[in-house]
Amino acid sequence: MGNRGMEELIPLVNQLQDAFSSIGQNADLDLPQIAVVGGQSAGKSSVLENFVGKDFLPRGSGIVTRRPLVLQLINCPTEYAEFLHCKGKKFTDFDEVRQEIEAETDRATGHNKGISPVPINLRVYSPNVLNLTLVDLPGMTKVPVGDQPADIEHQIKEMLLQFVTKDNCLLLAVSPANSDLANSDALKIAKEVDPQGLRTIGVITKLDLMDEGTDARDILENKLLPLRRGYIGVVNRSQKDIDGKKDITAALQAERKFFLSHPSYRHLADRMGTAYLQKVLNQQLTNHIRDTLPGLRSKLQSQLLSIEKEVEEYKNFRPDDPSRKTKALLQMVQQFAVDFEKRIEGSGDQVDTYELSGGAKINRVFHERFPFELVKLEGDEKTLRKEISYAIKNIHGIRTGLFTPDMAFETIVKRQIAQLKEPCQKCVDLVITELVNTVRQCTQKLAQYPLLREEMERIVTQHIRDRESHTKGQVMLLIDIELAYVNTNHEDFIGFANAQQKSSQMSKKKATGNQVIRKGWLTINNISIMKGGAKEYWFVLTAEALSWYKDDEEKEKKYMLPVDNLKLKDIEKSFMSSKHVFALFNTEHRNVYKDYRQLELASESQEEVDSWKASFLRAGVYPERSVEAEETNTDGHIHSLDPQLERQVEIVRNLVDSYLAIIHRTVRDLIPKTIMHLMVNNAKEFIHSDLLAQLYSCGDQNSLMEESQEQAQHRDEMLRMYHALREGLNIIGDITGSRSADVRLDGSLSSCLASPHHRVHLASCPFVFLLSPPVSLSPPLSSGPPVCPSVLLFV
Repeated sequence: MGNRGMEELIPLVNQLQDAFSSIGQNADLDLPQIAVVGGQSAGKSSVLENFVGKDFLPRGSGIVTRRPLVLQLINCPTEYAEFLHCKGKKFTDFDEVRQEIEAETDRATGHNKGISPVPINLRVYSPNVLNLTLVDLPGMTKVPVGDQPADIEHQIKEMLLQFVTKDNCLLLAVSPANSDLANSDALKIAKEVDPQGLRTIGVITKLDLMDEGTDARDILENKLLPLRRGYIGVVNRSQKDIDGKKDITAALQAERKFFLSHPSYRHLADRMGTAYLQKVLNQQLTNHIRDTLPGLRSKLQSQLLSIEKEVEEYKNFRPDDPSRKTKALLQMVQQFAVDFEKRIEGSGDQVDTYELSGGAKINRVFHERFPFELVKLEGDEKTLRKEISYAIKNIHGIRTGLFTPDMAFETIVKRQIAQLKEPCQKCVDLVITELVNTVRQCTQKLAQYPLLREEMERIVTQHIRDRESHTKGQVMLLIDIELAYVNTNHEDFIGFANAQQKSSQMSKKKATGNQVIRKGWLTINNISIMKGGAKEYWFVLTAEALSWYKDDEEKEKKYMLPVDNLKLKDIEKSFMSSKHVFALFNTEHRNVYKDYRQLELASESQEEVDSWKASFLRAGVYPERSVEAEETNTDGHIHSLDPQLERQVEIVRNLVDSYLAIIHRTVRDLIPKTIMHLMVNNAKEFIHSDLLAQLYSCGDQNSLMEESQEQAQHRDEMLRMYHALREGLNIIGDITGSRSADVRLDGSLSSCLASPHHRVHLASCPFVFLLSPPVSLSPPLSSGPPVCPSVLLFV
């Protein structure tokens, strides 16, 4: 008889299988088990029926096993069977067991020959079995039958791999002896998932059906295609025996007689047959469970820890609490307000490292996109000078002007200021988009209450939209205020007296020297066409040049491009490319880089491209402006022929530059502040103060707080998983507790074991169980060895 600790190991795993199968999670748990694999008609079902001693498995042509069958054999004085899906019902007639397997299979797969990976759990109690757990899997097939899908072979293999790829699964590879072992479906899949053969046990069937003069001796002696765990031969009943209702007990006796009488197998008879196979599987599964138990316990503890926090919220769930929905509504609104503020203002904990938050994106709009849109308004120098000359000449009219007219300056300045309205409105639109996206992201946590989520998103989004017109009106008011009065007495305005002093952007840029404006990776897009593929380089932008290197160590410089006379333009995104592209080109129509008229630079995201554009603005590289075709009349070049007019144009040009620089600084400062006050801060205040009242006024709170079916189902699944994990750990704790309690040794026993007369090598004994408690012994007699309490050692 085996000791209690070892005997309980297989029932322990049976309990774990039942605990997790009941919640549909068994496939995700790597429990120690034996999976039976083989081709169609290899004899898998007959082997399992021989173990039980009863006919209980479906039989027929084609695929008979269409769902995994978890067969738990338990040694018990009485004989009966139980299904996990028929709790409390005992089957004593094994014909009914077969019928129930067929019926349960059809419930999941229909009456055709379809398959399902959901296992059927069957427990058989019998005095004729050893404790053993096996998983009978569908036989491998290649040709669809009846209504089976064309990819039935692939489906069956995928199902087998769900079980046999797990490290804790032993493989019982069943192969018929009357077929070439090298073509065995079972050994083929075993070799695929267990190339070292550490988990595979070979079973050879149909030894009695081999051609006369042939035998499987080399296979059974593990000489041909050897396995670490070897091969065991069995003789099953033939189809004639099954049709004739031959008793399995008689078949087992005939099997024994076959091995004893066959000249090739006589010397192996004690290691062949169904009884020996069952004994070996019992021993190997027991040892396998013992080896994998610590790892299994760690995995269960890890899974329990990962869901404990979420389950903690569910454990206090009381569906019958009348105030539950009110409390939940308050909690959801508060959580939404906190999440919204964190996403806008930033947060020290739980920072998103995968994408920019709403606040960071709004910051990018204010300080990168908006300034870029303002600079795009700056006209082409040639066009601007032409407009100034027209304004001066039109103001003078028929007279020849001796002095530079103020009206020309004001006319040009006001026209430039009026153009600021469009980018300011666009800035408001971009911020609204980010606020709406932030609201949508924050409401994702309300998925358990779909009606509340929908209503909350609608109310807040509508409030933001309602603020749009007011905010745009205030923004336009700021521009109108600038248009209302041109303040030529501003302290930063150069004035007419200093208008002839040049303060060009080039001189400003050079003052910054080699200061680095931006670094980062970009792809040179157009050169890749001839070079065999786009390539990334590390770019460094300064106030004077754009350089690129092989990598970010900046040791191997590839090229340096001066930024003088450069402009940039957008390139339409290619249909086949996911990258966003912009190009640099020379305003004097020269090649930018080697033989290329433009340098196309690409990045994965539009945000990255926008950041680079804003950086190029700081370096004095401005976006291209589409200019209408010049008029063909001679007036377009008159100013270049008149020194007086040319001098007046230069003065007005410098005055316009100076005043617009003041306006741009003011607008870049005030527009973001206005939007923050009227849109962003207002939205936060609305959520904190008015959102709850709006929700209460929108209708029935009970319907608003109805849980989604998916959330209720998820909560139930998590609770079932939690309890199953707890139960699994308790089951393992019980068996490990009983084992560890039996290995405590007191001093007197230790001295006994240490005695040279009774030296025992404990390192070779996996388990030590005391059958009587340690007792205090009298001093040993000098005439003999010390007396030792009863100890059983199991190797």
